[in-house]
Amino acid sequence: MQINTPSRSKVRLTRRGRIALIVTGAVAAATAVVVPLLSIDIGGEQQRPTSLVIPEGWRATQVYAAVDKALALPTGTTKKSLGKAGLKLPADAGGNPEGYLYPAAYSLDKKTTPESLLSSMVDAANQRLNGGQVTAGAQRNAMNVYQALTIASIVQAEAASKADMGKVARVIFNRLERGIPLQMDSTINYALNRFTLDTTEEETRLNSPYNSYQRMGLPPTPIGSPGEGAMRAAINPAPGDWLYFVTVKPGDTRFTASFAEHQRNVAEFNRNRKSAEATK
Repeated sequence: MQINTPSRSKVRLTRRGRIALIVTGAVAAATAVVVPLLSIDIGGEQQRPTSLVIPEGWRATQVYAAVDKALALPTGTTKKSLGKAGLKLPADAGGNPEGYLYPAAYSLDKKTTPESLLSSMVDAANQRLNGGQVTAGAQRNAMNVYQALTIASIVQAEAASKADMGKVARVIFNRLERGIPLQMDSTINYALNRFTLDTTEEETRLNSPYNSYQRMGLPPTPIGSPGEGAMRAAINPAPGDWLYFVTVKPGDTRFTASFAEHQRNVAEFNRNRKSAEATK
């Protein structure tokens, strides 16, 4: 799973699509900072919230912003606190907590600090990742836990539903095993710090280790913090020979090993999308 730069076909092989009308809300939700839970209004003054929810799939930058907001701190405070947080990250992470800020609800009180919150998230991730099932599952698939977490993060970002996660994971494995670039739009979105369904031809030439169109293997880090469903899919992918997938309409994600069939599916997705946009 080493990263290097292969020659690239002009044809984009793997693409996840969703109909524009239903995606607008989902993308907005993904980019927004979660409102802390259980804020208390006492005497007309908004008091500090008592809980903070980190959703599945959030990137570290989103988590930092949410912690700043929950603790009423200046923007950037949580990110600056990383150096003194003493996070218990694996050596593979290189000090980068991406993927280890576990999605869950966290209690807040007057003593809560960015460092304590981040530590709680990393500790929760380690508790779930370092257990026997995840380690054994990673080893069974000839990878380590960090690689499994990276795959799970891509699955979380790419799968249209939880039911599709195992199949998306299998597409990733099949491509890795055959030496085919992953060509996942989610990794380019991560490199560009954005959320979108559209990736241009020019963007697929982006000079970034997260450009899975140009680079072989996995990106250097996870691209978000996956939930348990995506993690299960990463260590136990569904059986299949699929290399391509696209969501042609809500609830209809099609997986195939045939590029010709995939092209037909993508054409149907494009027709559906144009039709949805025309009715706006």
